[in-house]
Amino acid sequence: MDIDFIDKKLQEIYKELEREVMEILMDESLDKKQTNLRVKPITSTKKILENALESIKMVDKLSKEDIKK
Repeated sequence: MDIDFIDKKLQEIYKELEREVMEILMDESLDKKQTNLRVKPITSTKKILENALESIKMVDKLSKEDIKK
């Protein structure tokens, strides 16, 4: 499994999510509640992707350890 490739692609997604968050934060027509409601799903998505990457890394590590045995 090419973990580096997966990590690289996720970094691209993170950058896009950050761009979206910045657009929302810069939108002066939104009040604090609207801003939070729009940002929360994006931050949740990023956290889910980070957790998925950690899980992939763990599975890969365990797989490599099993192969060595």
